[in-house]
Amino acid sequence: MKTRAALLRSAPGTFEVAEVDLDEPRQGELLIKMVASGLCHSDDHVATGDFPVALLPMAGGHEGGGVVAAVGPNTPGWEEGDHVVLSFLAVCGRCRMCATGRQNLCDFGAGVLTGSRPDDPTSFRMSLGGRPVSQGAGISTLSEYTVVDVRSAVKVDRDLPLDKAALVGCGVATGWGSVTNMADAHPGDVIIVMGVGGIGINSVQAAAAIGARAVIAVDPVAFKRESAVDFGATHTAENIKEATEIARSMTNGQGADATIVTVGVVEGEHIADAMESIRKAGTVVVSGVGNMFKTGVPLNHTTMTLFQKRLQGSLYGGCNPTYDIPNLLAQYTAGTLKLDQLITRTYTLDQVAQGYADMKAGKNLRGVVLFD
Repeated sequence: MKTRAALLRSAPGTFEVAEVDLDEPRQGELLIKMVASGLCHSDDHVATGDFPVALLPMAGGHEGGGVVAAVGPNTPGWEEGDHVVLSFLAVCGRCRMCATGRQNLCDFGAGVLTGSRPDDPTSFRMSLGGRPVSQGAGISTLSEYTVVDVRSAVKVDRDLPLDKAALVGCGVATGWGSVTNMADAHPGDVIIVMGVGGIGINSVQAAAAIGARAVIAVDPVAFKRESAVDFGATHTAENIKEATEIARSMTNGQGADATIVTVGVVEGEHIADAMESIRKAGTVVVSGVGNMFKTGVPLNHTTMTLFQKRLQGSLYGGCNPTYDIPNLLAQYTAGTLKLDQLITRTYTLDQVAQGYADMKAGKNLRGVVLFD
């Protein structure tokens, strides 16, 4: 069949909509009619060249929800009409990481920038003019229809609004889990969230949910600082140095228990500043990303040793998609997780480029593409 999708033809480049050919689902695959797709900064990292992908053009999008329109042959457990949230990391359930409860580090993650079928890096589901088109994270949620591996799909309650549920496929889970899974955070802690966009705003609400006595939201954009208060921030700051002083004033000069780095484009200086902001035996969680070709963080390694500080990377917030996606949605249903308020603006598929421009301009917590 043919479908319209947002394509990135070059990097650096801009997403543009084109009609592509889409394979029918094979065994173990689903045809999904997309309902909504979040506009996440990771796709923009591909567009700027920060993240090199294996094949261009690429059909973008990796945070979305939709309805199963067709099920591949000999694929039990699925039926047309099932509602799904797509995970940007496929989960095999059998590798060492999956078997030890770390699905976010599944071996399939090695192919997340390949855009092919997870079991075959040479096999692609989309094409344009006879040439293969890669899928963003293997799911390409910025497409009216997409075909995905069942290991990238999590079935959800049909009563849930998919435009809201879609957000737990990346941004919500990553930000929430950065605090609850990766920061070793406890009730009564002082937590700094550095960057309050689509990821960081969920770290703010997670820190509030666990009972942090202070949640300090850092962002140069006034709109985002104001929004952070609605999500549970107790204090706001324009920069990390100001936030560090706030944390020290509350901790007898020690600093924050944890700082979550969720700025849009991470540089080494961000990490160094975050390490300065925490107390002895504190934790810095790095959930944002930057240019994959840049290296170097200006850290005082002796201070790290003497103060026993911990620098923790975080992929997908350390989440297990098959558990955490339904769990987060259960919290939403119970009223303990905010999703509706995350959506600042909605766009049509043809407005994808504008949506990313608004994101980079700091106008959105989360922009969402809605499909007919």
